[in-house]
Amino acid sequence: MSSPVHQRSETLTILAHGGTVLAGQMAIMAFSVADTVIAGRYSQASLAALSIGSSIYISIYVALNGMMQALLPVWAQLRGAEQFAEVGRSVRQALYVCGVAIFLGVLALLYPDPWLEWTEVPMALQAEVRSYLHVLAWAVAPSLLFRMYSTLNQSLGMPRLVTWLQVAGLGLKVPLSIAFTFGAFGLPAQGAVGCAWATLIVNMFMLLLGLYLLRTQDVYTVYRLWRPMERPDFRAIQKFLQLGVPAALSIMVEITSFTFMALFIARMGVEATAGHQIAATMAGVLYMIPLALGIASSSRVGFWLGAQNSRQVRRAMKTGLALCTALAAICCLALWLLKAELAQAFTTDPQVVQIAVGLLSWVVIFHFFDALQTMCAYLMRCFQITLLPLVIYSVLLWGLGLGGGYLWAYRGLGPQESMPMPDNFWITSTIALGSVTLLFLGLTYRAAQKTLSLR
Repeated sequence: MSSPVHQRSETLTILAHGGTVLAGQMAIMAFSVADTVIAGRYSQASLAALSIGSSIYISIYVALNGMMQALLPVWAQLRGAEQFAEVGRSVRQALYVCGVAIFLGVLALLYPDPWLEWTEVPMALQAEVRSYLHVLAWAVAPSLLFRMYSTLNQSLGMPRLVTWLQVAGLGLKVPLSIAFTFGAFGLPAQGAVGCAWATLIVNMFMLLLGLYLLRTQDVYTVYRLWRPMERPDFRAIQKFLQLGVPAALSIMVEITSFTFMALFIARMGVEATAGHQIAATMAGVLYMIPLALGIASSSRVGFWLGAQNSRQVRRAMKTGLALCTALAAICCLALWLLKAELAQAFTTDPQVVQIAVGLLSWVVIFHFFDALQTMCAYLMRCFQITLLPLVIYSVLLWGLGLGGGYLWAYRGLGPQESMPMPDNFWITSTIALGSVTLLFLGLTYRAAQKTLSLR
């Protein structure tokens, strides 16, 4: 039976870690929110271009980030086992994986035409979208390297240093986005492309400060991070890839279900695209809470797995799931009560507000499922379960969610005639995500039972 003192300690530890991560993640999410508001105030066309361009960028960037984030339980377990010098060696080997990820990300963003042509993005928007993505291609390297720094800190139970940098980045991002978008201090107005330039500058700023902290802070000394680079250890790299690639692909499936939703909705016009962008932005903001809790919980679970303490592993898992469920319910209630006010904060266009309010009603249900499946996905990575979640995501999010929404909107679904409305995509995606959540809960329970019974 769990000791109340130990349970309270685990709860406070996860809340403190998760709260710190959340503050930083909210700062990063505020980058997107600020860009949405700034581009929306500039013009509806720029908001639509931002919606499409950011959807493509996020699909690539978040998937590659997921590959690096998947290493969190590896480093947490090494710390739990007190193999401190091995943490440094593992980080250096991970740099080889990061280098390949950077190359792939830059290539994809420099040549986005297949995405734009296949989804039939209106020609009037394509030029601005391309320019936006070309600028962000050069932000991939600093973004992924900073993600490595962030993941390392989270695995070591030290997320505070990362959060300070992310909050400082937000303080720089907002004025830069305004200046580049509207034009200031002699700079020409660039619309959505101005937001991309601001993102590039801020990512470079955070990376340079992160490297400075790695070099100067005593807390990193024990991990011997600054030893010379070893030759590639293909056994270690293979282990990284076995964990990171399925995790990255899972995130890519999850994110591209949003990406293609935005691109397909773009065919419905500027108002529908802008309304969807508001709903997607709010879903993304809410997602930061279970993301932070998932990172904190997986760090604790990984640590206790490395320490071979099965009782504490169970406590950390139960605590993470309970906190995630409670906070998701609170967020859903708040969104339901404030959906009209939130829509009006993004735009003054009454038609866009009406569309957004309808979509936010579905975001309420969507978020509850999203929170639970996110927590389960992070916990499963601690037990090296990544391939089956990828299959489930692909079948349900792409097949039922995105495919079902497309058929309903443009081809007709069974006896139901086609109805080109953004609501259709959100309805089918919510049903798909609910199915994912049920399967993930079962898989997480089974993985924990199987692993812990062997200890």
